[in-house]
Amino acid sequence: MKKPAAQKPFLPGVLDQLRNYAQLMRLDKPIGIWLLLWPTLWALWLAGEGHPDSGLFVVFVLGVVIMRSAGCVLNDFADRKIDPYVERTRSRPIASGAVAPMEALLLFVALALVAVGLATMLNRPAQLLAIGAAVLTLVYPFLKRYVSIPQFVLGAAFGWAVPMAFAAQTGEASQLGWLVFGTALIWAVIYDTFYAMVDRDDDLRIGVKSTAILFGDLDLFVIGGLQLLMLLALLLIGDMAELGFWFYASVGISAVLMIYHQWLARERQKPGCFAAFQHNHYIGLIVFIGIVLHYTFEPAVPV
Repeated sequence: MKKPAAQKPFLPGVLDQLRNYAQLMRLDKPIGIWLLLWPTLWALWLAGEGHPDSGLFVVFVLGVVIMRSAGCVLNDFADRKIDPYVERTRSRPIASGAVAPMEALLLFVALALVAVGLATMLNRPAQLLAIGAAVLTLVYPFLKRYVSIPQFVLGAAFGWAVPMAFAAQTGEASQLGWLVFGTALIWAVIYDTFYAMVDRDDDLRIGVKSTAILFGDLDLFVIGGLQLLMLLALLLIGDMAELGFWFYASVGISAVLMIYHQWLARERQKPGCFAAFQHNHYIGLIVFIGIVLHYTFEPAVPV
C-alpha cells in the first residue's frame, strides 16, 4: 500500500509564511523605515522645541513602521507582473509565489486599519492631514507607469508625516513645518534617484518610468543640484528655527557625505548607486543629532 505524502508540520509552515509576510513588509530591510523616520523625528523635535510629547513620539514611530510596511505591500501587489522580470525584485514574496496577491491585499488592509487606529490618537488637524498621507500611499505604487517623476510623489509620501507632526504637536502645520516637508521631499528625490539608477536598464526594457530615466546622462549633475538645494533648505530651517552651532555642523557633515555619495555613484554601476542610496540614511541621522544637540546644549534665548 502506498504511503500518503508527508505533510509539512503546521507550526513551521505558519512560521515560514509569517517570515514571508515580514519580507513583503520589508521588515528585513529597515533602510526605508530609517529614511521615513528621520524627517519625522526632525519635525517632532523642532515642533516641540526639543521636548516633543512622549505619546506623540510613540504614535509617530509606530506610524512610520506601519505605513512604510503597508506601502511596501501595496507596491509589490501593484508590481506583481513586473517584479519577476527585474533582477533585483524577482525574489520578492509575491513575484516568487510565496505570497498570493489576495493575501497581500488582506495584509495591506490589516496594516491600514492599524494606521487608522493610530490616527485616531491625534488631534483634528493631524487627522485631516492623515487623509493626504493615505492618498499618497495609495496612488504612488501605480504612478510610475504613467509619470516620469514618481520619485517626487514618493518624496511627498515620505515627508507627509512632517506637517502631521507639527499639527499634532502645535495644532497647526506651520511655515517651518512645510519648509521641513519640502526638504524631506527633495531628499527623497535624491536618494530614490540613486535607487532608480540601479534598475534603470530593467525599467527601460519593461516601460517603468523614473527620474533616473528622465535625467539620463545628466543624472549625477541634477542630483548634485538637488543636493545643493537641500543644503540651502537646511540652512533656512536653521535660521527660521533659530538653531545654533550643532545644527550647522550637522549640515556641514551632510555636505561632505553628499560629495561621498556622488563619488560612490560616479561610474553609475549598480553596487555604487545602491550604496549611495543606502548611505543617505546617515544624512538623516546626522541632521537629527544636530537638532537634538542644539536643544540639549544651546541655552534658550530669553523672550
